[in-house]
Amino acid sequence: MKKPSIADSVFCAPGAQIVGDVTIGERSSVWYNAVLRGDCAPIVVGQDTNIQDAAVLHCSQKAPTIVGNGVTVGHAAILHSCTVGDHSLIGMGAIVLDQAIIGKECLIGAGALVTPRTSIPDGSLVVGSPARVKRMLTQEEKEQLRENALEYLSLSQEAMEEK
Repeated sequence: MKKPSIADSVFCAPGAQIVGDVTIGERSSVWYNAVLRGDCAPIVVGQDTNIQDAAVLHCSQKAPTIVGNGVTVGHAAILHSCTVGDHSLIGMGAIVLDQAIIGKECLIGAGALVTPRTSIPDGSLVVGSPARVKRMLTQEEKEQLRENALEYLSLSQEAMEEK
């Protein structure tokens, strides 16, 4: 099994588990009890992305899990063999399944279930189980997605300074 490749500027909280073919970009963070398990296929996490407490990222043997830059993956969310575009937010407890593609600047609501092979357009608000596009995000809402990621960037830098 391959070993993880984690940038030096990444904050990994105690209890986070990162194994296998996992690449994590600069200034990203992996919080308490999150699991990134790249044992079947690669997991790639971009820069300035936060993987919050108890989130799980895994893959099938058919497809990697790819998470873009400036993404927020909420507490206890599950990403499985999917792609998440830059500056999106995956809400707490949401599940995104195999070969789903989440566009850029999307908000996937808490508890949503994005079914396999679903394609979500850029800038969408997505809710429900099964998940459906509710409407397009406003510019203000898109800016808030970026602010959420920046807030976690700040928190992770503070946590690294305390070490």
